[in-house]
Amino acid sequence: MTRWIGTANQGYSPYAMEELRRMFPGASFEPLAPGETFLAELPRKRDEVTRELEEQPPIFLRHMQPVEFTLPVRGNAEDLAALGELVRAEAPRLAGRTVAAHIRKMPGTPYPYAAIDSKEAIDAALEEAGAIPQVRNADLLFAVYAGTAGLYAGIGTAREMLSDWPGGAIRFQREEGQISRAKFKLLEAERVFELDYASFRRALDIGAAPGGWTSLLLERGLSVTAVDPAELHPSLLKHERLVYERKNASEVRYAPGTFDLLVCDMSWSPALMSKLVLNLADALAEGATAIVTVKLMHRKPFQTIRETTARLSQAYRVLRAKQLFHNRDEVTLHLARKL
Repeated sequence: MTRWIGTANQGYSPYAMEELRRMFPGASFEPLAPGETFLAELPRKRDEVTRELEEQPPIFLRHMQPVEFTLPVRGNAEDLAALGELVRAEAPRLAGRTVAAHIRKMPGTPYPYAAIDSKEAIDAALEEAGAIPQVRNADLLFAVYAGTAGLYAGIGTAREMLSDWPGGAIRFQREEGQISRAKFKLLEAERVFELDYASFRRALDIGAAPGGWTSLLLERGLSVTAVDPAELHPSLLKHERLVYERKNASEVRYAPGTFDLLVCDMSWSPALMSKLVLNLADALAEGATAIVTVKLMHRKPFQTIRETTARLSQAYRVLRAKQLFHNRDEVTLHLARKL
């Protein structure tokens, strides 16, 4: 039996728990932050859990922190001292390794310290233990979740925890002049699906307005055809690698094999989105990549995903479905045009 802190997007932890329940019969759960985090007890060894999650990547489970230590939370300086003692006691595991300290707090926890203050104290203890504090791409993560009943701590790799970010919450810096926050969604998809947009040449962006996704693809050097009856942001209109079709996606047709990337982030029903993406499949080269969002409109996410992927499988291979941190009531699909 192993214990974990699981995290999902707000409102979706019941679906993350259901994923784990199907994967690990006999699992039990205790909700922590309602709708978001929970304590899971899984009837498997730690390496078995990690292997299973790699073989069957979850859709809604965003982060899994192993719970190796549970400390009482006192609400004073003793909490930081106890975490420091724990780090020093684990020196044999940590010495000589780069380690990132990840601290999260449950609403209502008596633990009084901000994450940045906690990180400073833990980083000092890591140095005393012979480790090298690091923010990104560390060998190990020292993760702490401050709950109402205790401090849950564990040491592991980003692979085990499903993310290199605290709680799987990938953050991007908002840029001056950024057209929309939707750009973050496409950036996160690139990381999660291990893509490199700069490796593509010609992209088709369906439902492009106001142009957040189009702007990112143009920045990466692609030629982009943007389709939307609504207006694109004025900053994009004179770009030399942009073709702007101010039409509905159902009205456009292109020669076979024109594009090697299709992206679609439309606020339409999954059935209508699927129809449009299927109708444009011939415009994609064999093996071309597609990134599309699926709106979870009726709170039946597993059924919606199952029905949508079944429709799209007529022309595409479904490589992965994932609710990204920047998704709200939706998931993102990574597809490949069938050969």
